[in-house]
Amino acid sequence: MTTTRDTAAAQRNAVPTGPITQNEIDAEGRERLWEMIRDIRVAMLTTRHCNGHLHARPVTTQNSRLDEDTSLWFFMSRAGEPVADLMADPTVNVSYADPGDDRYVSVSGTATLVEDMAKKQQLWSRPDDSWYPRDVADPDLALVRVRITHADYWDVKDSRIVQLFRRAKAVITGKPSTEVGNKHGVVRMS
Repeated sequence: MTTTRDTAAAQRNAVPTGPITQNEIDAEGRERLWEMIRDIRVAMLTTRHCNGHLHARPVTTQNSRLDEDTSLWFFMSRAGEPVADLMADPTVNVSYADPGDDRYVSVSGTATLVEDMAKKQQLWSRPDDSWYPRDVADPDLALVRVRITHADYWDVKDSRIVQLFRRAKAVITGKPSTEVGNKHGVVRMS
């Protein structure tokens, strides 16, 4: 049975038939990034606190896909520290991790508060009711957009047994493994 991941991998490995445009590169980068994070609902949003320290907090990605504007969307409490932090310094990091599939993504971007009721309604889902019982009209509900500037990802394709074998071999031989079964990539959005 062919999976969505297999189809996406085949498309990425296809040989281009002509010159590749910047739009195609951007679209491919967005697709690869979304493929890495779409099934990871909770991420860690890191902001710089007014005391200079970095603070990371769990957030739920509201997107159902990565739009052409290369933004990630989140709901937060207006009264919370994350909103105050990003108002003072909009540079943020959003980290995604799926240890079960050995997928890790680090997204850097610029956060802004967006006052757009239609966008809030578009992104609202039933589970959000547990955090904001007054639903999408809750005045404390802040809509935050993180415009992605770049992202790094690591995707390990080898099984855990193969990884352990390579580590054991490196320990026994005293030589670091040159057989790397993981893929590291960078996606630049601007």
